[in-house]
Amino acid sequence: MEKIQNPILRGFHPDPSIIRVGEDYYIATSTFEWWPGVRLHHSRDLIHWELIGYPLTRISQLDLRGVGPSQGIWAPCLTYDKGIFYLVYTVVKSFYCNMYDTENYLVTAENILGPWSEPVALNNFGFDPSLFHDDNGRKYMVSMVTDHRIPKKYAGRLVLQEFSETQGKMVGPVKDIYRADGIFLEGPHIFKRGGWYYLFSADTGTGEGHGQTIQRSKDVWGPYEMYQPFDKERRDGEAFSILTSRHHEDLLLQKAGHCDLVETQNGEWYAVHLCGRACSERNPENAERFAGARRYMLGRETAIQKMRWTEDGWLVLADGGNTPNDQAEPPEYIQKTSLEWKNSLFVRDNFDTPNLHLDYQSLRIPMDPHYLSLTERPGWLRLYGRSGLASRFSQTLIARRMTEYNMDAETCVDFEPEVFKQMAGLIFLYDTENYLYLHLSYDEEIGKCITLLKAENKKYEYLAEYIPVEIKRDIVLHLEIRGANAQFSYGYRKSDKKEEKAELFPVGPCINASFLSDEACQEGWFTGAMIGVCCQDLTGFGRYADFDWFEVKEKKSYGTI
Repeated sequence: MEKIQNPILRGFHPDPSIIRVGEDYYIATSTFEWWPGVRLHHSRDLIHWELIGYPLTRISQLDLRGVGPSQGIWAPCLTYDKGIFYLVYTVVKSFYCNMYDTENYLVTAENILGPWSEPVALNNFGFDPSLFHDDNGRKYMVSMVTDHRIPKKYAGRLVLQEFSETQGKMVGPVKDIYRADGIFLEGPHIFKRGGWYYLFSADTGTGEGHGQTIQRSKDVWGPYEMYQPFDKERRDGEAFSILTSRHHEDLLLQKAGHCDLVETQNGEWYAVHLCGRACSERNPENAERFAGARRYMLGRETAIQKMRWTEDGWLVLADGGNTPNDQAEPPEYIQKTSLEWKNSLFVRDNFDTPNLHLDYQSLRIPMDPHYLSLTERPGWLRLYGRSGLASRFSQTLIARRMTEYNMDAETCVDFEPEVFKQMAGLIFLYDTENYLYLHLSYDEEIGKCITLLKAENKKYEYLAEYIPVEIKRDIVLHLEIRGANAQFSYGYRKSDKKEEKAELFPVGPCINASFLSDEACQEGWFTGAMIGVCCQDLTGFGRYADFDWFEVKEKKSYGTI
């Protein structure tokens, strides 16, 4: 029987929230500053997952203009009750400061594919909101609390408040249901089983010390008792984690935590959780933050573990211990189920459809006709140059996730710049401050040319001289990723046949690209590396570039590099 291979959602897919509706499973994951908001995946067997869409697709639902790297959408929670899908989520407007702005919202839909409602404002105490539907018909929202005071009153706090569906707002008192000086909790979910309310929360940040705790109470308002397993393996001051990779650097799945639970049709239980696969590189020992830390170019991904309930009513890993497994046993019932599965990850996009593939995302804003067209030149993607790559407002860029440490990417571009402020090409980026950009432009002395720009935490340098290229020739741009290393190259298109390979010439050196990772970026560190195409025109005249194809090939490598 085929086993579940972890991670189930590879590349930047953190903070998973899972539900089952009949035979269908759905996972929602965080998207931060990337548009549209919140990715939704569907499965019927917990093995194969298909990207089916995004619930936040309108500016009226989500306005990310101006938000910083790794801000925006945090930790959505997807639930279902009496024929309605509920999604609560945080929009972080300011974070790297004293007073965080963490706005919490709710949208609903009768169909997972939408349309989803306009957002209802909830409370803003902190991030990671979760909606709990009690069996008596009442609804409650639990979230963590941020504290800007110096020093903080508590290391971690969780609050509960009732939500009135008839009034469409939060009602009644706000009560702390968890306070601690030592163990920091976030990402809380409440479940009810056997007369107990279970408070299921992430502990100890979201790095390599990350984990997952569970508490319970006979009353939704508490007090909650924390399960304290594995005490012999626990070090002083640590959380009592039922799942963690802490102190086990040899494990494939690091950073394990931030779980959500689902029960199958036949009573089996599974937990989805975020995780990360490290590359071979580390931060310098004198780095400003995370000194010596391993780097995670793929960002935080989603994995799944089979769970079981103990005789005395606590939840633990089905295979014992508290460390994540690379594989999980699938539900028993799928052995009798015939499934058809569609892989939602594209390999090559020839831009021969009127709409963008679901896997693409843009930065902060939708790519409406002001930014791109798939019809102006049939079979091509036209990108209109807008603001520069540092823009948090009007940037023309689409990208997909880096999902493995061995990948190739390629595009073919028709672009005739007239001044150096016009650029278009292939980009490998983490955020607006960290990227490698192979692009066409124009130089007063050389004319049309190609070069490679590196941005690392606002330090900019060209890694290659301006290389002159012929006008009115389609240029092929290529990226080869091997582990943490990246090599760019270019060539001329041979003919109108899209499948015909160009002769490629290297641009710049082989680059250690591990700075495109969670730990290496100085501002954002919650997303993951992306590969895409983009166009800029800093003159304001909107010079466009046409792309004939965009191809991303991966070689599966479940291990570290």
